[in-house]
Amino acid sequence: MKYDIGTKEAPLALKTPPLTSDYTMHLDVKDGKEVLVCTVGKTVLLYDVRCLADLHSMLKKHGDWMDLGSADEQKPAKEGTVEAWGRSETNPVKGWYGLKKGLRGRFGMYIPPLMEHLDLAEVTHDAKGNKMRAKS
Repeated sequence: MKYDIGTKEAPLALKTPPLTSDYTMHLDVKDGKEVLVCTVGKTVLLYDVRCLADLHSMLKKHGDWMDLGSADEQKPAKEGTVEAWGRSETNPVKGWYGLKKGLRGRFGMYIPPLMEHLDLAEVTHDAKGNKMRAKS
């Protein structure tokens, strides 16, 4: 599937689910593989672009709202959350969708707003405890 996510020269501007922080996302190629490049201030995170289709599919099967549960890589993810799924050995890539060692977490913070922008999901925008669900 092809996504309109922006380029290095013209990245997509997004906000975290609580709408408190700005970040950008664009598509790039690293080691011959398409990746999502998420830039938060001076920090650059990389995610496997496949996470978009895989997360959408999982959310459709889940069928209801799911907690985001965002957490840094070094912290455990709360069970049953988008974050936990994004690093689980039972997901389609058998582990982390985050590709940069030490910065593989925060999947539940930065991928859901992109999914919402692409019209693949609905995301709540509360101060805490945000959730998402698939759009058909």
